[in-house]
Amino acid sequence: MEHIRTPKVENVRVIDRSSGQRKASTGTLYLSATHTIFVENNPETRKETWVLHSMVSSVERPPTIPAGSQLILRCKNFRVYQILIPQERDCMDVYSSLVRLSRPEKYSELYCLSFNPNVNKEEREESWNFIDVMADYKRMGVPNNLWVHTAANSEYRVCDTYPSELFVPKSATPAIIVGSSRFRSRGRFPALSYFHQDTLAAVCRCSQPLSGFSGRCQEDEMMLQAVMKSNPGSDFIYVVDTRPKLNAMANRAAGKGYENEDHYTNIKLQFIGIENIHVMRSSQQKIIDVGEMKTPSMTDFLWGLENSGWLKHIKAVLEAGVFIARAVADEGVSVLVHCSDGWDRTAQACSVASVLLDPFYRTIKGLMVLIERDWVSFGHKFSHRYSHLDGDPKEVSPVIDQFLECVWQLSEQFPCAFEFNERFLTAVHTHVYSCQYGTFLGNCQKERRDLRLHERSHSVWPQLWKDRAEYTNPLYKAELSQSQGVLRPNTTPYCFKMWKGLYNHVEKSTPPRQSPSDYLSAVREESQQLEEELTNHQERIAALTGKPITWEKIEVPRRRTSPLWQKHCGPDPPTNYTHPITSCAQDNDQALSKPLNQKAQTKDAALTLPLGLYTHLKGQDTDDLSACSDLESGVADLSSRSSSGGYESKDSDPNETAFISA
Repeated sequence: MEHIRTPKVENVRVIDRSSGQRKASTGTLYLSATHTIFVENNPETRKETWVLHSMVSSVERPPTIPAGSQLILRCKNFRVYQILIPQERDCMDVYSSLVRLSRPEKYSELYCLSFNPNVNKEEREESWNFIDVMADYKRMGVPNNLWVHTAANSEYRVCDTYPSELFVPKSATPAIIVGSSRFRSRGRFPALSYFHQDTLAAVCRCSQPLSGFSGRCQEDEMMLQAVMKSNPGSDFIYVVDTRPKLNAMANRAAGKGYENEDHYTNIKLQFIGIENIHVMRSSQQKIIDVGEMKTPSMTDFLWGLENSGWLKHIKAVLEAGVFIARAVADEGVSVLVHCSDGWDRTAQACSVASVLLDPFYRTIKGLMVLIERDWVSFGHKFSHRYSHLDGDPKEVSPVIDQFLECVWQLSEQFPCAFEFNERFLTAVHTHVYSCQYGTFLGNCQKERRDLRLHERSHSVWPQLWKDRAEYTNPLYKAELSQSQGVLRPNTTPYCFKMWKGLYNHVEKSTPPRQSPSDYLSAVREESQQLEEELTNHQERIAALTGKPITWEKIEVPRRRTSPLWQKHCGPDPPTNYTHPITSCAQDNDQALSKPLNQKAQTKDAALTLPLGLYTHLKGQDTDDLSACSDLESGVADLSSRSSSGGYESKDSDPNETAFISA
C-alpha cells in the first residue's frame, strides 16, 4: 500500500476499447495493492471492472485534453482501457502508482502469494497433486525395457533447470548422463519427453551441444547412440534443430552450435527455421497493432497482417510438430529436439508434436498434463518470458502464446477433435501472465521448490477443471476417427487465420455476437431439456392409458453433395467457380425455390448435414496431409474466413470523440 498515492478518484470516465464500448462510463476509480477497480455511478447496474496489476503491460499518459488528463492501460491479455481523470494531479498520482504496482521487483509482491481462496491447507496441498506427470509417463508405458527412471538429477545435481525425475535410455549409465550434460548448453542432456507405444519411437529433448567448429564428446555420442538403440525398429534418429541453420552456424563461433554428422554416425540432422525470441517479440507487437487498428480498410488490414510475419512464425512452429509427428508415427523413428538452451522452441515443437500424436492431449485434462510436463517441469522460463517481475525487457517473448495459437489453429481445422474450446485456451493464456496462481511462477522446478510455492500459493489446474463445463467444445466426439488418430493438418498458408478471439476481442464496427460454439452449447442444453420433458410426458400418457408409447422411426434422407465439393479436401471450399457471375442471383433463386416445391417430399432434409464428404474422405490416403477431418463429421468451418470481419466501416471511431464531448 505504500506505493499508492491516491487510493480513490471520483468522476472518472473509462472506455474499454477491446470490448467494443462506444460510450465512456462515469464512476469512481479505486487503487488497491493488487487491483485497479472501476465502479460505475449508474445505480441500476453499478458495474465493476477489476484489472489485476500484474496483467498491466504498460501505462501511457497521452497529452491532456480540455476534459481532463488521460491514461491508457494496455494489458497482457490485449485488453485496452482508456481513462479520463478530471484533475491532472490525481492523474499523475494514479499514473505513478500504476507504473510501480504493475512492475513488481520481487516474488513476495506477486498476487499469488496473497491470494487466499476459500480452501483449507489440505485442499491446497491436494490441488498441487491434481496433475501428475509421472502418471502420464505410466500411461505411455514408461518405464519399460527400453526407457528407465534415473536418479542422476535428484536434488538437481546434474542440471538445475531440469525436473528431478527423468527418463533416459536403459543403456545410458550415470557416467554417460553426466558426460553428456557437460557437453550440452546449461547442462540440459537428452531426456524423454514422449513415448509412442505403437511404434516404440520416442521424442526426446535437450539443448545445443558445445561443439564449436571441431569439438566432440564421447559420452554425448554414446548418449545419442543409446537413444537410437531404445527404438528397435530403427537404425538412426532424427536430430531436429528448431533454429534457422544460419543462426546455428553463428553459435559455433561462440563454442556452441549443432551436431557434426561425421561424429554422430547414427543421426540425420534437420533444421526447422523457427526464429529467436527477439524476432517473435517484435512480430507479436505488430499483430497487436493490427488488432487495434481503427476502422482500417481491407488493404490496410491485410498489409499489417502480412507485415507482422506472425502467421509465418505460427506456421513454422506447427510444421516443426508435423515433422516430428510424421517421423514418430509414420516412419517409426525417434527424434531428438533442441534449440539453443532447450526451453523455448524445443518446448513448442515437442508439445505440438504430442498434440498431433496423442488424442489424450486434445482433452481438457490432457492439455493440462502436457503444459505441466513440457513447459513447467522442463524449465521454461515463465517469469522471464512473461515479465512477472521487473527485469530485462529483452528476455520477454510470447513463446507459450505461439503454442496455444498452434493448438487453436489445429482446432479450426479439426473442430471435432478437441474436447476444449477457444475459451479454455484464452483462460490458460491469461493465467500464464496473471500470477494469480503459483503454477506458472518461476523459471524452473528448483526455483519453485526454493520459493516454497506449494506451501504459499495454489495451483490453477483444479480451478480450471472445476469450470470445465464452460470450456467444453460441443462439437467434440471422442469416438470419431479424427479424435482418436494422429492429426495431419494442412500447413499451406491459406489455412492459417488471425486469432481474433485473442488479439481482437470484439470487432469494433459490429455489435458482439454469440460464437458458434456457444450457440451449439445452448442448443444442446435445450435439446436435453426437451428430451427430458418428452420422457415425462410419455410416462404420464402410459400411466393414464395403461399402454406404453411407441414412436415410429423416421429415416431422414441425406443431401447429395456436388462433385465440386467432393474433389476438394482442404479446410475451405475451392474458389474455382466456373459459372458466370451474372447468373449467380438466378441460380440462387432456383436453388432456393426447388426445396420449397418439394417440401412435402423432403420435410426434414434441411436438418441434414452434407455427409457425402464423409464417404469420400474415408477413401483418402491417411498420409495425405490435406485430408482435413473436420469434413469427416460433416461440420463446415464455423468461423468467418475473413480476418478483418467488419473492418470496412468508415464511421468515425467513438474513442476519438467520447472524451472530447465529455
